[in-house]
This record gives sequence, C-alpha cells and structure tokens, in this order.
Amino acid sequence: MSEHVSWLLELDVHPGKAGELRTLMTEMVAATEANEPGTLDYEWSVSGADSSCHIFERYVDSAAAMIHATTFGARFAERFLQVVSPTRLVLYGSPSPELAAALEGFSPVRMKSIGGFSR
Repeated sequence: MSEHVSWLLELDVHPGKAGELRTLMTEMVAATEANEPGTLDYEWSVSGADSSCHIFERYVDSAAAMIHATTFGARFAERFLQVVSPTRLVLYGSPSPELAAALEGFSPVRMKSIGGFSR
C-alpha cells in the first residue's frame, strides 16, 4: 500500500466572502506549490454560486502533510476561518498519529483503504 495521505475538505463560504476566498486561495496555492514538494495534489473547487468549496489534498506521506498543516496553522488558519466554515473532512490513507492529532479539530471521517493502487 502507498504511504500517500489525502483528504477532501468541504467548506461553506461565508456570504459575501467569495472574493476574499479566491484571494486567499491564490496565496495559499502559490505558497504550497513553491515550498512544499511533498504535496502531490492541491485542488480547490467551488459550487456555481460560490457558496461551497471543496479542497482535495494529497501528500507523499504524513510528514509532508504535517509540513502543510503546520504552515497552514501559522500563516493562513485565522484568515481562512474568517471566510469559510469547515463542514466535513474525509481522510484517506494511514496518517501518522501526529497528523491524525493535527486534523482532529476538523472531526475527520477516516476511510480505510481496502484495495486499489496509487501511482
């Protein structure tokens, strides 16, 4: 099995905050792409009315995901939570105890892999 760890974070966008979300997203994507080589996928999607947002994230392993979580907490969490409210986090793979603890505030739904492959 792969050491990859991934999640899908579902968010409600606060009314009137879609523009701020897009500005913050641009900054977060640029920082992640430039400074976190262990991030394999980091994809943001919004509903047609910009009322909900999904972020799909996949990391080479738990250590890479922890780098992202630490950066998020230090640089972006406060602003992020001013424009969105997390509604669901679905966690895939086998996160380390440290990563699982870091994500606990999102009350993740943990999915256990039973088959397939990752390239």
